[in-house]
Amino acid sequence: MSKDKVPTIGTLDKPENLNDLLKQDRGDDCLPCRVVGGGAFLGLAAYSYFSGTRQLERNRAQIVASKSMLGMRSRRFGIAATSMGLAWLGIWRLFL
Repeated sequence: MSKDKVPTIGTLDKPENLNDLLKQDRGDDCLPCRVVGGGAFLGLAAYSYFSGTRQLERNRAQIVASKSMLGMRSRRFGIAATSMGLAWLGIWRLFL
């Protein structure tokens, strides 16, 4: 018989710390990878905001004439929220 140490029930019942597991799973990330990834998200945020706003203004007359429940304000908010979400992902990728 082997003389391996058998864990007690108390140690088996205790869950592992989630933060420790996430740190182990994360792995190393190089600086150029962070810069390229963060820059891509920030660029995508800027592109989506400016192109979305431009298309929204271009189709303003059709949107107002359609009397849709989603007017200009909610569409602007949607474009801004999407762009802010992408910008947050870029900042998170760069610094966090």
